[in-house]
Amino acid sequence: MGPTAVGKTAVSLRLAKAHSSEIVSADSRQVYRYMDIGTAKPTAAELAEIPHHFISTQNPDEYYSAGQYGREARQCIGLLQQKGVHPVVVGGSGFYIRALVDGLFAPKISDPGVKEKWRRRIESDGKEAVFAALAKVDPVTAGRLHINDTQRIVRALEVFEITGRPISDYRQQEAIPPRFCPLFVGLKLPREVLYHRIDERVDEMIKAGLVDEVESLKQRGYGPELNSLRTVGYAEVFDYLGGLISKEEMVELIKRHTRQYAKRQMTWFRRDERIHWLAADDKSAEEIADEIIGNPLFKVNP
Repeated sequence: MGPTAVGKTAVSLRLAKAHSSEIVSADSRQVYRYMDIGTAKPTAAELAEIPHHFISTQNPDEYYSAGQYGREARQCIGLLQQKGVHPVVVGGSGFYIRALVDGLFAPKISDPGVKEKWRRRIESDGKEAVFAALAKVDPVTAGRLHINDTQRIVRALEVFEITGRPISDYRQQEAIPPRFCPLFVGLKLPREVLYHRIDERVDEMIKAGLVDEVESLKQRGYGPELNSLRTVGYAEVFDYLGGLISKEEMVELIKRHTRQYAKRQMTWFRRDERIHWLAADDKSAEEIADEIIGNPLFKVNP
C-alpha cells in the first residue's frame, strides 16, 4: 500500500511473480470498466502475465461500496488459499483495505473526500435536500436526527456511501476478523520526489489519451454526476470538455488535486501501526521487491 504514484503496481508484479501469486486489487476506481488511463490500471501485458482480481468488474454507473468489496475480496482470498496461493493485495484505497482486513465497524469508517462532498452539497442545495437523501437510504437514522444536526447527517451519509449499508446497521456490531493473517508493507517517498512523480504521471496520462478516454465515457452515456467519475483526473477533464476551464488549467488542477489526494492517503495510512514502511526512493521495483522477499519479517511459508 501507499500513496498514488509511489510504485505499488511494479513492486506487486515482482512479488506475485516471485511467489507464483495472484494479485487482489484494493483500488476503488480500478474496479470500473472503461476507466483505464485515469486510474493507472496495469497494462494489458501485465494483466496477462499475472492473474488480477477486482480490475474492470463494474460499469461506471454501478454502485460499488467498500463493504461489498470487503466481503467479496475475503471470499476471493479464501478461494486462492484453498488452491495454495498466497495473494498479494495492492492498492491505495484505505477504506477498501480496512474493509478487507478489519471488516467495517462504523466508528472506524471515514473518507474525508466523501464527507467534504456532502458538506458542499449542504452549501449548494440546502440541508433539506441532504436530509432527504439520508431519509431515502437510512430512514432509521433520519428518524432519530433533527434536520439541523448536519454533522451527524453528513456522518451517516458518509458511512452509507463508503459501505453501502446504513450506519444504523452497525449499532452494537463488532468487526469480523478475517480468516488470514495479513502482512502490511507500505511504500513511501520524500514529498518532493512523490510530487515530481505525480506531475510526470499526469503528463503521461494526457499523452496516453486521457481526454479521449473521457470522451469515450461520455459517448457511452456516463457523465460527471456519477460517483465513479467524481474523482481526480476525470472531473477536471469533464470541466475542460464542458468549456469551464482551459487545457492548461485542467492539467494543473489534476496535478494539484492528485497531490492533495496523495497527502490524504498518507494521513490515513500513518494511523495504522501495523504497516511496515519501506523507502522507495533510489530503488527499482525489483530491488524493493527483493528487499521484501529477503526480509524474514515478510517470509511466506510454502
